[in-house]
Amino acid sequence: MNRFTRFCFVSLATLCPFAVCAATMDQELADLQQQWAVIKYQTPDHARQEQEISALADRAEQLSHDNPGNAEALIWQAIIISTQADIENNIGALGEAGHARDLLLQAEKINPRALGGLVYTSLGVLYYKVPGWPVSFGDKQTARQYLEKGLAINPDGLDANFFYGDFLYQDRDFSKAGTVLTHALAAPQESGGGVADGGRRQEIRALLAKIGAEE
Repeated sequence: MNRFTRFCFVSLATLCPFAVCAATMDQELADLQQQWAVIKYQTPDHARQEQEISALADRAEQLSHDNPGNAEALIWQAIIISTQADIENNIGALGEAGHARDLLLQAEKINPRALGGLVYTSLGVLYYKVPGWPVSFGDKQTARQYLEKGLAINPDGLDANFFYGDFLYQDRDFSKAGTVLTHALAAPQESGGGVADGGRRQEIRALLAKIGAEE
């Protein structure tokens, strides 16, 4: 082995672990998103949904634990836990929603622009979907502020526009909701497209149909 080859070998041996870790992390997050989408959009059996989202929540927790300080892992852990709360819809759901909020607030401190501002969109969703005081922390004004922050970071994002549109629909601002949701459908297909992208667009079309029936 000549000096140049030895230098390259040593350099790659030093650098590759970091590259491999980054690639592995990206793949883990992509796998979490894919499995979440399959559970949410392609698993009609409720008992199976509960079982699989619980297992996925455990996996997401382990990923966050193994990668401290990673905002993306915390955000996806929060999304999965909030989905678990929605699926289970039991006495423990509010506790799970509170845990998801705390994870998102941690992620915000690390990188508020991670995943295109999804931390703010996700916080907004929690604040308009959970009950208000004294039952829980729900608050429409806080929800609007978070959703608009998410939209400011990612104005053409599919999720940012969908959830803001859904919030406006819940607030009975049908005209503006329709405009926002129509803009959501024009969003570029997310990387890889697939189940998550298709499922979200189906939700948007269904909500636009509801708005059409209201107007």
